[in-house]
Amino acid sequence: MSLRPATHAWLRMAAFVAASTACAMAALGRFATPEVDPAASLRERYAALSEQPEQNSLQPGLYLESGGSSRAVRGDVYAVVNYPFAIVSDTFTSPQNWCEVLILHLNVKHCRADARGEGTVLSVAIGRKIDQPLSKTYRVKFAYKVVATRPDYFEVDLDARRGPLGTKKYHIALESIGLEGDRAFLHLRYSYSSGLVARFAMRAYLASSGHDKVGFTMVDGKDGRPPYFIGGVRGAAERNSMRYYLAIDAYLGALATPAPQRFDESLERWFAATERYALQLHEVDHDAYVTMKRREYLRQQTVE
Repeated sequence: MSLRPATHAWLRMAAFVAASTACAMAALGRFATPEVDPAASLRERYAALSEQPEQNSLQPGLYLESGGSSRAVRGDVYAVVNYPFAIVSDTFTSPQNWCEVLILHLNVKHCRADARGEGTVLSVAIGRKIDQPLSKTYRVKFAYKVVATRPDYFEVDLDARRGPLGTKKYHIALESIGLEGDRAFLHLRYSYSSGLVARFAMRAYLASSGHDKVGFTMVDGKDGRPPYFIGGVRGAAERNSMRYYLAIDAYLGALATPAPQRFDESLERWFAATERYALQLHEVDHDAYVTMKRREYLRQQTVE
């Protein structure tokens, strides 16, 4: 049975459209924007921050930014550190070292790195800022991933589907580039999303023990009110971001200490660093912190 002339015309038109579409897609592929180099992007960020007035920095070379709402929040810490890039890269592309870092944080009570199939999981217990049995903590499973490792750049991501107190998409990431003079530029990302339970928990916290706690960003006052430090969920995110960053810096600073004394040195460095920002970060006194962390660290070495 032969096709009618109209059918032949339709087929010719369809073939023409298909060919034209294929050519257009090929052209788009040729002229598509190339993938952005993360090392170049981080270097641009370093250059931009370096041009900011010094008063916009927490201290020379240290910057913090935050954003979000009650449903999702993030904090970004950028810092120039006086350690060679190779040491920074070697240190933080090891999951076991991350547990040595995280345990310095007041709320981290235990951390263990476990190989799971082709990947690694950091099992982290998060609790209150006091001594607690592990049975009273929240267990968070971070998928540990080395996203990139190059002579000039690395990135490591820690992702958990569920965080403490009903949070989700709990994310910690670290990327770095090398700088002249045996220095490195770090970017720490910290973020999470909040479900209904987490939002209720945060409201309760901000209405009670957290009502007078502040972050680091200065907000312009309105109606004659003087500038003030941000509070609420962004203030909480800024405090946590800084605690994680200061743990990273304390661990790096303690690497030159002989192994038997290294953990105590990192404790001293973390506590001293947080006390420089006592308005935002002070929670417990020195002896209480050190005693608690020594006990937790011993437990981390012996308890699965």
